[in-house]
Amino acid sequence: MRIALQIEYHGGTFCGWQSQPSGCSVQDALERALSGIAAAPVSTVCAGRTDTGVHALMQVVHFDAPTLRPEQAWVRGVNALLPDAIAVVGAAAVPDDFHARHDAVLRAYRYVLLSDPVRPAMLAGSAGWHHERLSLEPMREALRALEGEHDFSAFRAAECQARSPVRRMHRATVAQQGSLFTFEFRANGFLHHMIRNIVGSVVRIGRGREAPGWLGQLLAARDRTRAAPTFSPAGLYLAEVVYAPGRAPALPGPRPSIAGPFAASLAADGATVPLAPVEGALA
Repeated sequence: MRIALQIEYHGGTFCGWQSQPSGCSVQDALERALSGIAAAPVSTVCAGRTDTGVHALMQVVHFDAPTLRPEQAWVRGVNALLPDAIAVVGAAAVPDDFHARHDAVLRAYRYVLLSDPVRPAMLAGSAGWHHERLSLEPMREALRALEGEHDFSAFRAAECQARSPVRRMHRATVAQQGSLFTFEFRANGFLHHMIRNIVGSVVRIGRGREAPGWLGQLLAARDRTRAAPTFSPAGLYLAEVVYAPGRAPALPGPRPSIAGPFAASLAADGATVPLAPVEGALA
């Protein structure tokens, strides 16, 4: 029987999602716990791999259960064996051909950034930080250039293994509440370090170092060396994974969290966009 899980995790203590020989990844911890409940080895596939220090509000995983267990065993039982920084939020039986990654049609990432002269203590590891004050409107204007289908080579890591740099960005925006800024990106797929590279360049615009049009110029140039350095992973969250109607597992969906206080204001900025098929591999 194939099972889909919705999980959330704080990536600060893990070496990313992908399994590593040292066993330090989110995938390693989850598979150990699942195998304990199944009393047999379990392998998982996720909707989107995350890097070291990156978090997930809604990661979707599937696995083929080697033994029959009640759905709650895959939630409460697995949670009892997981470290505190990972939690299974829900479990659901899915068709044998369901694929957590390939069936996803849209993914949303959120970046939470504190703009303050003094680094945060309470948000350490959970939010990015920039020591200068940022201006909202220039950053919001700049991000509009990213919406639509583009070659995102300017924001692609050198080690990115995706077959194509072309992605369709349905939404790229930012909201502010006091000294906290929340960026939201919704696309059919993302390249390696794409969001962190975009945020680094948008911060330069927010500081007044570049005009809002600079982001569009970077996009058109397709040259990573012209853009700003990669920003910290601390504020980056995989916020949501969306599946086509009829293919979505019966999972709870995103829960309120530190990365979600601006969801209402972001939603108010524009209407929901239609979903498009995934193009290329997710890096």
